[in-house]
Amino acid sequence: MNIKPLRTWLLGPTLKLQSSKTPKKTLLAAFLTWIGLGADSLSSACYGPESAFLALGSHTALALYIALAIAVTVFVIAGSYNQIIRLFPTGGGGYRAATELIGAKAGLVSGSALIVDYVLTIAISLASGIDALFSLLALEAQAYKLIAALGILLVLGMLNLRGIKESIRVVMPIFLLFFISHAIVIVYGLVYKSTIIPTLIPQTLAETGRLRDHFGWLFVIALLLRAYSFGGGTYTGIEAISNNVQRLEHPRIHTGHCAMRYIAYSLAFTAGGIILLYLLWDVIPIPGKTLNAVVFQSMVQDWQWQGYSLGAYCLFILMGSEAGLLIAAANTGYIGGPSILATMALDDWIPRPFRYLSARLVTQNGILLMGILAGLFLCWTQGSVKILIILYSINVFITFSLSLFGLCLYWLRKKSPFRQRAAALLIALMGFTLSLSILAITLYEKFTEGGWITISMTLFICVLCFYIKKLYATFHQSMDQISHQEMISIKTNKDLAPIPPLETSQSTAVFIVGEHLGLDLYTLKKVLSLFPDHYRNFIFLGIGEVNYKNYNPSCDTVNQNADLSKIGDELQCRLDKLVQYCHHKAIAAASYQLNHTDALEGLETLAKRVHSLYKNSVFFSGKIVFKKNKLLNYWLHNHTATLIEQHLQSKGLYVMLLPIVF
Repeated sequence: MNIKPLRTWLLGPTLKLQSSKTPKKTLLAAFLTWIGLGADSLSSACYGPESAFLALGSHTALALYIALAIAVTVFVIAGSYNQIIRLFPTGGGGYRAATELIGAKAGLVSGSALIVDYVLTIAISLASGIDALFSLLALEAQAYKLIAALGILLVLGMLNLRGIKESIRVVMPIFLLFFISHAIVIVYGLVYKSTIIPTLIPQTLAETGRLRDHFGWLFVIALLLRAYSFGGGTYTGIEAISNNVQRLEHPRIHTGHCAMRYIAYSLAFTAGGIILLYLLWDVIPIPGKTLNAVVFQSMVQDWQWQGYSLGAYCLFILMGSEAGLLIAAANTGYIGGPSILATMALDDWIPRPFRYLSARLVTQNGILLMGILAGLFLCWTQGSVKILIILYSINVFITFSLSLFGLCLYWLRKKSPFRQRAAALLIALMGFTLSLSILAITLYEKFTEGGWITISMTLFICVLCFYIKKLYATFHQSMDQISHQEMISIKTNKDLAPIPPLETSQSTAVFIVGEHLGLDLYTLKKVLSLFPDHYRNFIFLGIGEVNYKNYNPSCDTVNQNADLSKIGDELQCRLDKLVQYCHHKAIAAASYQLNHTDALEGLETLAKRVHSLYKNSVFFSGKIVFKKNKLLNYWLHNHTATLIEQHLQSKGLYVMLLPIVF
């Protein structure tokens, strides 16, 4: 059964690498970046300010400090991550910063923390958004909340498999409705209570003095730090741009900085403004309602137009947009999570298939994994926000602390006049101090309540990544030894025999070249020993892997094609060595190469081309067989060879896999 038409209908047609239209379909302008990667941060205004305000207890007059601290922290963290964008314009964000500026182990912890954080971002965003939506429905509908959350999870996954812009276009109306409606209400609320605003500072100072006199400064500081840390969820998502710089339009650093400014200003205004509304409108918690719902209802309940009451409609728009944005925030996890997986796969911490791009030029394996893990979390917790919120917002501050500490080290080590780097160092140091403080307090408050689960999951991923790295290192070392031994046989034989011409009517052995020359040479010599003097032509096929690292889309077609041509240079070198080896053996040989994101589709194209020229052809590929069948060996190494065999055989081609024992 041919499923390609169905796949094309669901995911869209294959994007052509050489087309000048492809970058326009995949790269993001600053405005779209703000929407696509800023939904998570802006949605935190739905719960971050409330958590901080409630942590003050009856001392709500101190919330003015919290509003100011939130705004300052947003700009400090945004400014710090602007530096990371400038230093690492190919993406990777907190993982790459910790790796390059501190060390590989620090990078592993930072990346592992981000993976857990993005999975939880998807899960908690969907759970809280569904809770908000179902609060508008009848009580009988509550039983279907988990099904609805899983359904939306599937839809978002499908949209991201089609491409990042497709998913952003869907969430754009929700995002803009939320921001515009909340901006209007915040401005209205501040203007309406403008006469009270001058009294806020005296009230805050008076409350501070009263608490100091009764309990001392230590109590005041501890109370403020606790409330400030409880609002730490407000800053999640700020790092998302730095993880995805390679997805931005050129010039990428400029685009990233513009998008970061949009996020910082919108988040500081919305989160800080909402806390001020709590103060000005004397909000009192009501069971079953969020503080946002309480304050907005107080503000709009008397709104009328030509005798018609508009309050209920306005409240529905405000709360409905909050619910919609919380669901849309899950999309940030679908964008950021696969990017981190792909970046870590480039360093062999994660299985290499996670760095591959699909025909739609997205990291398909990462999207699928993030969706599956988020779905498991939703099922495990039954979509309970109370459970998920305990697990959430710890890991992002692990990444903040590590990456910003690395940034501080960078500016301290940099050999330039201190005055030139003093401002950047000060911002990085402030960001590190604030992040580490929030992390320490959050761990202290939430560790026994369930925060230990998040830390345990992060440590488990670290251990698993170490195991994967060790397997890859052992394998690469063995392959390098085989390559060295086989290449000696080429170099020692300097007498070049006459090169016979290719004969299309003769039996032809077609070799599928992989990533290791040693394995390819072993397979070639095995065919020579098993079928002596049978095959007259030896053809070598290689696919230049266009992956997350080397795909650098540009609207300049000339530069883009030049970048694509560089991808196959290393592959062409291996192909030339294999052809050279055959020529030393007086065997007619040639090679074919194609750049492609999908190895199977690329090989199918080359295989059909070669088979049309050489009718009597058999395809060979090496397959690694492990003496000890370890847990991850098949996934790390052998799945590609098996898929190639099945795929080409389904096209009517003869394929043989030759084992190499490892």
